[in-house]
Amino acid sequence: MKQSQGVAVVGLYVRDQDEAVEFYVEKLGFRIHTDAQNGDYRWLTVQHPDQPSFQLGLFSPQSPTVDAATVQALQEIVAKGAMPPLVLVVDDCRAAHDRMTARGVEFTQEPLERYGGVDASFRDPSGNGWKLVQAR
Repeated sequence: MKQSQGVAVVGLYVRDQDEAVEFYVEKLGFRIHTDAQNGDYRWLTVQHPDQPSFQLGLFSPQSPTVDAATVQALQEIVAKGAMPPLVLVVDDCRAAHDRMTARGVEFTQEPLERYGGVDASFRDPSGNGWKLVQAR
């Protein structure tokens, strides 16, 4: 029997998990995979409908993982857009941009042709940067 291995979950810090769910589900079209609470800790993951083996964790920095000062520092770093961008690949960048704009996604860069492709940029409500890239 062959076992499958690989990255299953990649997490990002969000300032408010409910706000993040609204953005990723309602505006980007992701689905909730897991939403489990253990005391104050909430394990929340979403997944893209075309990528069921991968989950994006929407995590709130909090104790006991980090102390209060680190929580504040992490939230400030994310809000400034200082984290590396994530990439969302689509068949048609302009069409995806139009759909997402209609759903309320605010783009920081309109679709541009460059490097033989088309890409655009947006940020989630917490400040995490995304590149919307047209598949070649």
